[in-house]
Amino acid sequence: MARTAVITGGTGGLGTAVISTFLETGWRVVAPVRAGSQERLPAGAEAVVADLTSQGDVEAAIAAAGPHLSAVVNLVGGYAGGGRVHETAVDDFEAMIRTNVRPTFLVTRAALPVLVANGGGSVVCVSSRAAVAPFPGAAGYVTAKAAVLAFANAVAVEYKGQGVRCNTVLPSVIDTPANRNGMPGDRSKWVNPAEIAKVILFLAGDDSTPMSGATIPVYGQA
Repeated sequence: MARTAVITGGTGGLGTAVISTFLETGWRVVAPVRAGSQERLPAGAEAVVADLTSQGDVEAAIAAAGPHLSAVVNLVGGYAGGGRVHETAVDDFEAMIRTNVRPTFLVTRAALPVLVANGGGSVVCVSSRAAVAPFPGAAGYVTAKAAVLAFANAVAVEYKGQGVRCNTVLPSVIDTPANRNGMPGDRSKWVNPAEIAKVILFLAGDDSTPMSGATIPVYGQA
């Protein structure tokens, strides 16, 4: 039976690269997606329609992965900028928390009992360089990505005795179609999604067994 990974955010520029990399190396991939977006997944991924801010939907998606779950990759998230802190609406600030932190928490929380029962496994979270090197005009995003990093470190500490590892990658600007549209200009220093995917695959697999609680920069040339 192939090892199973649940990978969120699978229809995005990074998500499609990560799913493809896992599939190419023999993993079974279960991908929770919004209704109507299943066709955007790489061929071979198993789609489960789910709202990742809903506890019930998340628990159903983890159940659909079955008993051979070995890895969880939390890619889902989003970015929104704005003014400085005093110019930021509280609803906009909280939206960044809901978009970036809540799905990571719910998916990891639902998966942990399965991973523990299986004798261990790997959780990989995606934060951002902004979490450790903030830039102005994005306080909600910066705070949310810092919270993802802190949450991952908490998981690493709490479950290390049960064989569950949790590590975090911090990309700079990822060279995706969405970022190209939103930030035209020099892309020579952006990081390629396929390069990040290889790092995530390593963190999910057996070769990284000694690693937990790591914060890994994947900045490319930026």
